[in-house]
Amino acid sequence: MSYDGKLMRRAMVRFEEAKQRRADALHARERAVYAAVPRIAEIDATLRETMSKLISSALRRGTDPRPAIEALKEENLALQRERAELLVAHGYPADYLEDKPNCPLCGDTGYTRSGVCACLKQYYAREQLAELSRLLPLGEARFDTFRFDLYDSAEWEGYGISPRANMERNFDVCRDFACQFSRGGGDLLLSGGTGLGKTFLSACIARVVSESGFSVVYDTAISIFAKLENDKFRPDEETAAEVRRCESCDLLILDDLGTEMTTSFVQSALYQLVNGRMIAGRSTIISTNLAPEELGQRYGAAILSRIEGGYEILPFFGEDIRRKR
Repeated sequence: MSYDGKLMRRAMVRFEEAKQRRADALHARERAVYAAVPRIAEIDATLRETMSKLISSALRRGTDPRPAIEALKEENLALQRERAELLVAHGYPADYLEDKPNCPLCGDTGYTRSGVCACLKQYYAREQLAELSRLLPLGEARFDTFRFDLYDSAEWEGYGISPRANMERNFDVCRDFACQFSRGGGDLLLSGGTGLGKTFLSACIARVVSESGFSVVYDTAISIFAKLENDKFRPDEETAAEVRRCESCDLLILDDLGTEMTTSFVQSALYQLVNGRMIAGRSTIISTNLAPEELGQRYGAAILSRIEGGYEILPFFGEDIRRKR
């Protein structure tokens, strides 16, 4: 699983802010309890001194420190019992002042032996959704809100199927792609005219995959090719980082392919991007108004071969549903 460094840094900031809020809340509880029950403040001060006493006893030369250590442990336990009894007697839970980690898996560090903890992944997913929402209509894009009634149910001549039946198939493929992404997402080509639901389904996929903890990058073809060109001819650190995001994310959604000015550089860059991600086993969704044969004519036989050989091609046709909305 790949993580976007920029988004992970934002996630860590939010993660640490949440830890600080919990610490502040604990200190507020302590102040309130100490004011109400001064004896508990005395006990906590004594308990804090216990560790230094234990260390001093362990380092004392010429004597066996174990009896002193055991005595201090007994004193510590007795104070903890008294503290709990006082809290309960004054209407507080016995563990009201315990500094317990919010996440028992990582102890609020954000990481376990196996890598990023699930708790930090949730912060990462939220930052990623916020980033995606700047470009995609994630607010309304959910599979359960998709409207098939906007598509014509009559068979279209030359297609042998109605736009609605075709969209039902495309919908099922996209939903399965998103929900089963962890098993290996594969690649999709969404091909057809404007206003037929390609961006909406892309946004639905982006939401589900992102909420599952995977890194998702959405961008237009014009923007991505501009970054690739700048990285090659006018490199800087920020552009290089953006290019790495596109190359290494778990899912890249390349929207509006065909709207950019097609040059020999764009042809080469598209092939390298698509081929490199296929070799690395990273999933890509390409959305375009062009049919597969038109992609071949514009970008060359090599890119058409990669798409026809490795992508599931979903055709979109029908009337512009934006007008029906």
